[in-house]
Amino acid sequence: MKHKNKLLIILLSVVFLLTCETDPLTGKQTLALVSNSELFAASFDQYKQFISENEVIPLTDDRAKTVNDIGENIRKAAEKWYASIGQSNYLKDYRWEYKLVKDDQVNAWCMPGGKIVVYTGILEVTENKDALATVMGHEVAHALLNHGRQRVSVAFLEQLGLVAAQLTASAMGASEESQAVLLTALGITSTLGVALPFSRENESEADHYGLILMAIAGYDPDESVPFWQRMAKGSSGTPEFLSTHPSPTTRIKDLREKSIPEAKKKANELRINAMIKFIPEAKRIAAEINKTK
Repeated sequence: MKHKNKLLIILLSVVFLLTCETDPLTGKQTLALVSNSELFAASFDQYKQFISENEVIPLTDDRAKTVNDIGENIRKAAEKWYASIGQSNYLKDYRWEYKLVKDDQVNAWCMPGGKIVVYTGILEVTENKDALATVMGHEVAHALLNHGRQRVSVAFLEQLGLVAAQLTASAMGASEESQAVLLTALGITSTLGVALPFSRENESEADHYGLILMAIAGYDPDESVPFWQRMAKGSSGTPEFLSTHPSPTTRIKDLREKSIPEAKKKANELRINAMIKFIPEAKRIAAEINKTK
């Protein structure tokens, strides 16, 4: 049994090392136990089913058109950003959609591969295009950073870890009742110590990179603060350590101190680079025009 436990631990280590990828935006090593091709295919099917079962607001409605237009502008901003770091090919498998669904929930979400839903309920809080761009940028960032795939991978590793713990307890002669208590305790610890902090980190990343995307797209990142302040008024008050999201106070502090300045800086860098690239072409066109005079 000891050999089996050692083998399982080695297997877990190998799985972890062989299934990490470097994210082109964050530079971090992220878990990738599932390929995007597999995950995206399942995601697209689920999204299609969800859309068929819910009331989607048509694009003839100005609200739906605004959601779609902002989504497209942020998609183009993402393409510009990835092109600037030589990673245009990274986006080839994404299939972007942005649907406004009639529902009073103050919420929006994104499935892997770029399938986004915005509920009409959140429009009461966004109030303007820049605030809505805060929401859309956040959801696009979730998709680009492969947070769905990371969560699937973490869940899989958690299950493997529980199996390893059970095998160890069994090898030490623990009774079935003791093993059950151990697994319950490990499950709670895993949720508080791994799953929830991991989810909060995902949310913070989506805030940060989503803000950069909206700024590149031409929206005002300063509007993110009053938006999240309005969202905070409807907060459940759940303690941060028990929540999948950062507290409103933490979120707004991070936006003001880090994300907003960096978003403006990155947007300006890309604008300046675009102008620099355009200057030689502009000179060439001007020279061609002068020749024809």
